[in-house]
Amino acid sequence: MFSVSLNKHGGFVPKRPLDATIQIGSPFACSAHGVPSANQPTLTEDSGMMRSNDLAVSTVRKDHGPNSEPSTSLSIIVPVYNEQYLVQSSLRRLELLGDSPLLSRIKVIIVDDGSTDRTPASLDRFRRSLFSDSVQGKFQWLFLRHEGNLGKGGALRTALNYADTELTVVHDADLEYHPNDLLRMIPLFVYEDADAVFGSRFLSGRFRRALFFRHALGNRFLTLLCDLASDLNLTDMETCYKMVRTDLLKSIPLESRDFRIEPELAIKLAKRNARIFEVPISYSGRTYQEGKKANWRDGLLAMGAILRFAISDDICKQDQHGSEILARLRRAPRFTRWMADTVRSHVGDRVLEIGAGIGNLTLNLIPRTLYWSSDINSLYLHELRRLEHTRPYLRTSAVDLTCGESFPKNREFDTVICLNVLEHVEDDLTALRNIWDALEFGGRAIVLVPQGQRLYGSLDRVLGHFRRYNREQLVALGESAGFRVEEILSFNRMGAAAWWLNGKVLRRTTFSLFQIKTLNCLVPLFKKLDRWMPFPSLSLIAIFKKLPVANPAPSRLSQAPLKPSVPYPEEHREAG
Repeated sequence: MFSVSLNKHGGFVPKRPLDATIQIGSPFACSAHGVPSANQPTLTEDSGMMRSNDLAVSTVRKDHGPNSEPSTSLSIIVPVYNEQYLVQSSLRRLELLGDSPLLSRIKVIIVDDGSTDRTPASLDRFRRSLFSDSVQGKFQWLFLRHEGNLGKGGALRTALNYADTELTVVHDADLEYHPNDLLRMIPLFVYEDADAVFGSRFLSGRFRRALFFRHALGNRFLTLLCDLASDLNLTDMETCYKMVRTDLLKSIPLESRDFRIEPELAIKLAKRNARIFEVPISYSGRTYQEGKKANWRDGLLAMGAILRFAISDDICKQDQHGSEILARLRRAPRFTRWMADTVRSHVGDRVLEIGAGIGNLTLNLIPRTLYWSSDINSLYLHELRRLEHTRPYLRTSAVDLTCGESFPKNREFDTVICLNVLEHVEDDLTALRNIWDALEFGGRAIVLVPQGQRLYGSLDRVLGHFRRYNREQLVALGESAGFRVEEILSFNRMGAAAWWLNGKVLRRTTFSLFQIKTLNCLVPLFKKLDRWMPFPSLSLIAIFKKLPVANPAPSRLSQAPLKPSVPYPEEHREAG
């Protein structure tokens, strides 16, 4: 394994060897940064091209000068299968992107997907030609190889491990699409805050080859089915040119191996509430004699994929922020409204919401004179910032509850909302004191926490909970931080049984879509019965008021972080 680059004088500069890994299907593999991780391909060296039983890699890097105009970076994934006569011309076309002031860096990731012709030799000739090319200033080229054919979806998943730019797009190895159209897509990310931009062959482009009426009819029919499933109004779902923000694309669990990746990506982006745009692109289709591979069987498979992903809710990878559960809870808007209605009477007019996530609660509590939503997850912050476009009273920033310096400066809020956040913080006393500092005198902190350490289970672990609270602990914590406790509310007694069943008995790490939809249907009944249930609630909501004193009074609890009355589970203490 090695990688090389050219310095500005044309000489070779040795680079640090890439970490070796093992082959696809093994228990270990290589991450996007060359660090071993699970289920990734192996890299080894063979015959001048990096090679293994499943994958090969080499890189060429060049530095580029500063760019004063707004710019972004782009990864271009090129799946290649038996394109020995076209692939070099297709890759050469990409060089025109280097002249765009909108692109500061371009990473081209070529995946030879188990070609059985002389495609590997063609790619090797192209790779060697790069060393003598003096026009590669912004480009980095990465060559990967699958020994067996894994399909377009498989090639995309492999290449995504190496995408480290702001945007990612797929470019076919044939000559049907022209990369000049990519330059029409990029401004929508720079100026319109797009999450994804699709290049449509059916909008008015510069040209379109007249070919295959029945094929075009099939594409339009599949697009119609996809639009019905996703509630979008796309004109070309099957387009190859789908440019997506890289962090968003990496957060989506992609499953398809073949051309079914197209409807899967469109539907899952729609379910993630992505801002999707379309631009017209040119299209020079080819005949089957010229090498076209998609056929009627792929159309039938796409129809099945549309049905499958229409009913699936697997749209977020599991992460330390519990993104999968938050995305699921969006499918229960009645539950979120219930939570908002419970605290609404205590919410003032200048609000800071900490841990706003993807804005489920925010949308139920605005408008206000000032509403400041915050989180520490960059994906959540991007989604929250999208809400600002039509809401001039809304502000968004990153706020770390344990770091007072991260709170908005020169602002005094009459309300700080902190729902389902405090349990994620090891030093919850410091966190509450930071909230105290952010409030004006007489202001209120609304804090929701999970109740009952005996309910601590697999769901708490996957969400990163350090503890669950009881009423006495929550009161003592608030008083130690300098607050006067106005009220402690019980919330969602009916949910305690479901949490116990899922987290303690079944040891699940998420809620099923059926459970979420059932919850959404039953919320009106839960609201009426909740106060009469004879068992403890799933959550507690504390209404704390900031007293007009100079500093919070120290207490025995301020000498060390609070601990729950029931010790943490042994495995959680190790994880923490």
